[in-house]
Amino acid sequence: MAGASMKEIKLRVKSVQSTMQITKAMELVASSKLRRAKENAERCRPFFDILHQTLTDIALTNRDFSSPYLVRRPVQKSCFVVIAGDRGLAGGYNSNVFKLAASQMSGKEAVVLPIGKKAVEYFSRHGFKLLSTQYASVEAIDNADCSEIAQVLTKGYRRGDFDELFVIYTNFVSMLVQDPAAMEILPIHDVRSSQSGQNASGMILYEPSCEAVYNSIVPQYTAGILFCAVAESLASELGARRTAMESASKNAGEMIEDLNLRYNRARQGAITQEITEIVAGAEH
Repeated sequence: MAGASMKEIKLRVKSVQSTMQITKAMELVASSKLRRAKENAERCRPFFDILHQTLTDIALTNRDFSSPYLVRRPVQKSCFVVIAGDRGLAGGYNSNVFKLAASQMSGKEAVVLPIGKKAVEYFSRHGFKLLSTQYASVEAIDNADCSEIAQVLTKGYRRGDFDELFVIYTNFVSMLVQDPAAMEILPIHDVRSSQSGQNASGMILYEPSCEAVYNSIVPQYTAGILFCAVAESLASELGARRTAMESASKNAGEMIEDLNLRYNRARQGAITQEITEIVAGAEH
């Protein structure tokens, strides 16, 4: 019995060691990719800020124009861009995004544009109407893809296919903290109503018109938001995976130590039993 128990413990140790090698490798891969992902997230923020400031300036200094992107109409259908991970083993990263998306979609007729393999799988499995399933890799999304997505979304909004547009993503706060967030992209908040008393000095002449310029910037603004959200989400996924794999490796190490202790105890017990049997045999 002791020999069988020792053999089982040795097999268990080998199994945990193999798992630990995998978790260590995944931790190193996530760590190597995380630095670049963080840099991308930080680089995209100024671009978004500039576009947002330009839209605000046009709206504040030109009060006599209208844009379909500023009109808040009765909501009959909503569109959600949901960014999740390409794979699992990242703690609660994906489930937190889906929980937030479910709460935001509650009671609404929603159409979804999923980004990331897990998002495509989740919303396909739950029977949501999908705009597209071609963006199944977050790591592969670039500026051109975000511009393409933004054109589709802004055209759909102007046609009346949906009445509001949200992006569900994850903010990278730190290596240990990643916060899922929901951001309304369209319609754009009309700053003129909240800052009606602001002096519109320094008027700028836009050609061919401020409305045309504003409407041409909105798709770029939308693409900028999406690219920033993708960059933040990718950094968050890698950070969550690194933390999860680090914790898994630590737990595996502790389990190996415990199994080695049990093995040594079983071995000591087997030796003691053999000595006892030899002594008993010699006495007879």
